[in-house]
Amino acid sequence: MRFFSFKQNLYPIIALLSSIGILVYGLLMAKTYLCSVFLLFALVFLCFFGCFKAVFHVLPPMILFGGMFALIAYFAYGRDGSAALSMANRMGSVFVAVVPGMSVEAVRMTRNLSQLRMPRGLTLGMLIAMSFPPVLSGEIRRVREAMKTRGAGSVLNPKIFYRAFLIPLVSRLVDISDTLSLSVETRGFTLSKAKYTVYKREVICVSDLIYIFGLVAMMVVLAVVL
Repeated sequence: MRFFSFKQNLYPIIALLSSIGILVYGLLMAKTYLCSVFLLFALVFLCFFGCFKAVFHVLPPMILFGGMFALIAYFAYGRDGSAALSMANRMGSVFVAVVPGMSVEAVRMTRNLSQLRMPRGLTLGMLIAMSFPPVLSGEIRRVREAMKTRGAGSVLNPKIFYRAFLIPLVSRLVDISDTLSLSVETRGFTLSKAKYTVYKREVICVSDLIYIFGLVAMMVVLAVVL
């Protein structure tokens, strides 16, 4: 009966494959205005499948960097509007492609890869890659707070940046990497062939099929219109 349920959390592998599909399709269609239409509809579509927070976080940098690089391309190619549109679509494709992956927790992706009996090296690499950005963000915030508490000054000063920000941050990341390696080892995570079980399995539901078919339908329709 779990198959017939409608859930907002995407199946991890489907989310990963859709990210790749959005990126490739966006880059191929970047020179057309229909790519902009596709990216807009994709963002709205993703909001219906539990990605609203990811879309909310992605929109500001997408507008900022997309607009900045589009402006650079516009003047670099002699006030060429098509070049600006192409650059904006390329940047937008990268940011929109990140959204499905951001909506999937690292533990769910690891569980799903283990469930599908993927190589343990790939599973461990995906776990570390997905867990690292929030850890890095948290450590940067802690170092900045420590700088404010001590009255270290502006981080824009090269000397202050190096001694009060960069060195403590690198030191913290080294400690975290040591702790992570010990944590993986104590939990019995090995790269060699060994039997293991998955306690909580990921299940494809109707909502996952609606999501992937809807996304593919948008791509096909816009390709036919083009």
